[in-house]
Amino acid sequence: MTLADAALQLVWFKRDLRVDDHEPLARAASRGPVAALYVYEPSVLRSPEFDACHLDFINDCLAELRDSLARLGCPLLIRTGECPEVLHEIHRTYGLRTLWSHEETGLEVTYARDRQVLAWCRAQGIEWHEIPQCGVIRRLETRDGWALRWDRRMWMPLVAAPRRVTTVAALRVLTAIAANHPIRGAAELGVAGSSRPQAWCGGEQQACKALHSFLHERGVDCWREMSSPTTGFDACSRISPYLAWGAMSLQKAHHACELRQREFGAARDAGLPVDPRWFGSLQSFSGRLRWHCHFMQKLEDEPRIEFENFSRAFDGLREQEFDAARFDAWGAGQTGYPMVDACMRALHAGGWINFRIRAMLVSFAAHHLWLHWRTFAPHLARQFIDFEPGIHYSQVQMQSGTTGINTVRIYSPIKQALDQDPQGTFIKRFVPELAAVPIEYLARPHTMPAALQQHAGVRIGHTYPAPIVDHVSAYRAARERTAAIRRTARAHAEADRVQAKHGSRRSGLLQTSKDKLRRVNAQANIAQRSLWPEE
Repeated sequence: MTLADAALQLVWFKRDLRVDDHEPLARAASRGPVAALYVYEPSVLRSPEFDACHLDFINDCLAELRDSLARLGCPLLIRTGECPEVLHEIHRTYGLRTLWSHEETGLEVTYARDRQVLAWCRAQGIEWHEIPQCGVIRRLETRDGWALRWDRRMWMPLVAAPRRVTTVAALRVLTAIAANHPIRGAAELGVAGSSRPQAWCGGEQQACKALHSFLHERGVDCWREMSSPTTGFDACSRISPYLAWGAMSLQKAHHACELRQREFGAARDAGLPVDPRWFGSLQSFSGRLRWHCHFMQKLEDEPRIEFENFSRAFDGLREQEFDAARFDAWGAGQTGYPMVDACMRALHAGGWINFRIRAMLVSFAAHHLWLHWRTFAPHLARQFIDFEPGIHYSQVQMQSGTTGINTVRIYSPIKQALDQDPQGTFIKRFVPELAAVPIEYLARPHTMPAALQQHAGVRIGHTYPAPIVDHVSAYRAARERTAAIRRTARAHAEADRVQAKHGSRRSGLLQTSKDKLRRVNAQANIAQRSLWPEE
């Protein structure tokens, strides 16, 4: 039998770089000979949100994925080009019957790509099966009942990786082809940006280790420690990059968290010693898994929020006031506010920082510097190794005050330094030019007397910048201008529209139904197999 006669089942990997709990792979393996495909897409690589740090993480995942698939007997074809052309080449040469992939809630560039792939599949008579990967629901008509549907999907049994994948007699040819299309780096692909020297590595095994260490060690005091950058790097789960690029499924993280909660509950009921901090931390983590999909659903339902304000009442508020000098100082970590600068520099080094600090960086750019979120959102996307489009643009707009339905929070960078880094450990690590500044001046070094500056080896305005804006006046102006919009009739009407389309629908009745569903299905649906690799 020739390869063309076999009518290949092709599994297209995108943001789902794993073999475990990968339904398209499992279903394709049950239907016939299989090959897998990953495509370096120039249009995606050139998008303003993409960075070399993303490619580094993807390539870590690809290296492990290729080895995992090889052990199953499945070749991974790695190609460079736009997907319709790549698919057409594979189809013309080998013959495809079915294309398998996960659904993706992405940027306009990937949404347009998927529309092109759909048109190509229809023209060629090829079945394309797109399978949900998380709790995001396509073609959702209303948010009513969304949380219960999320629960039902998360409690479905995990999909085991196939033990063996059948392929055609010409497997050796496909394997040779795969070897001739190696994993490619940023320089070779022309990807801008740089690596993050302190970033965690990608891959399915690393994802499992991160989740295991969080649920068994690091997460014990997450509820209290997740807000501070001094403790958040260890206390937070840090699995967000693995979820963003699909090295772990959200469902697997949910099952593992629920299993851990049940273990602690059983131990407590049996009178065994249990650190009570775990209960709040695990409950918090479980809630954040739900919010992950809640925010992604917003982009799925309204793709234009990548470009337009949620509430159109805020159109024109910041568009004409872009200040390139302010933007450059913020992006370089040179604003004169040590907490802001330390956090931006931490991103440059490791590509990850905790949620409260992300909110502060956005708030400072939007309110203190009065920059439109469209001007700085791509920059932040390039810094975040865990960039997830739906979460990113929903959160950037929320922290910029343009959703029209959320409380406008304007963070004080001075107060955040005092509250979240009271000993100055984090600031002195990432802003070393301030290492000798006395702790009482570290949050606002511009207030140091000249003699003390000389003693500390700092010259404000020379070795470290003076504040780029005055906090008090910038805060007051932003609050007044935003409040003036929110008081208008148009803003009220827009808030009603946004709430109806995107607002949370949590209620006591829904919570009761959710808890009942959980009790009924918990024992049956949690996979009774190891969730983590041996260490």
